[in-house]
Amino acid sequence: MGFSLPGFSLLFLLTLLDLVLSSEGTDIISFYENYNVTWGFDHVLSLNQGREIQLSMDSSSGAGFASKLSYASGFFHLKMKLPDRDSAGVVTAFYLTSNGNKHDELDFEFLGNREGKPYTLQTNVFVNGQGNREQRIHLWFDPTADFHTYKILWNQHQIVFFVEDTPIRVFKNMKRDIGVDHETYPSQPMQIEASLWNGDSWATDGGQTKTNWSNAPFKAHFQGFEIGACSVDHDQINSGADFEHCYSTGYWWNTEKYWKLNHREQREYEKVRNMYMNYDYCSDRTRYPTDIPLECLQH
Repeated sequence: MGFSLPGFSLLFLLTLLDLVLSSEGTDIISFYENYNVTWGFDHVLSLNQGREIQLSMDSSSGAGFASKLSYASGFFHLKMKLPDRDSAGVVTAFYLTSNGNKHDELDFEFLGNREGKPYTLQTNVFVNGQGNREQRIHLWFDPTADFHTYKILWNQHQIVFFVEDTPIRVFKNMKRDIGVDHETYPSQPMQIEASLWNGDSWATDGGQTKTNWSNAPFKAHFQGFEIGACSVDHDQINSGADFEHCYSTGYWWNTEKYWKLNHREQREYEKVRNMYMNYDYCSDRTRYPTDIPLECLQH
């Protein structure tokens, strides 16, 4: 005797399957569809048919990869599991960056530490080649024990750095808010990059704590290679064309819902700033004894 599902049940199962594929799609897609290894080729290992990438670092080299395309807006993410044990001096990075001396850049930098001490997560924003906008927090979990998702929302209203679904940094477009110069906000198409490298000259205790190479190789793992963003081809970039199409509300991350944090996100953001932040350039009176940078007025 044959078996058939009522129409509504079949529709329900198809909808459920679509939701599962949408939520898991970041683990299904292969690294090689959207990314290329850019350096340290012999320090890169592809796992699970390209669904996971391991970067390793020893005294001879680290490694890195980058997206094949550049993007002018989007909601970017990677799943990452950081090097464990004594990782002082080791920097694991996930960032967006344009090319050239006057580049734009949005950074996640995970700064390793002696075993038993917490990682520091440093974010930074470069606009037209000017950085020095560091903020640092301690994470409220062990980032070496499992994969966690780190995200960057970038539209014409705000840039938001997320750990999972918790916003840890907001950088507003001041031109939109109060009409200041456009060079206070990233506007150049950027590639997605990730790397594992030796930063022991500065990364841990200001460079006083050095890398313990007896623990090498250090290993960082990455998953989630789906990209939700507006791509720009190299010919457009080289010709100096504008990228207005990437600001369209036809892309969901540009819709009004994403112009500011919602109430839950605002509460969680304030909690992070109050409980986990240990450095904010806006509060550094040694660097800025009188006039703070204009974007610091956002807080």
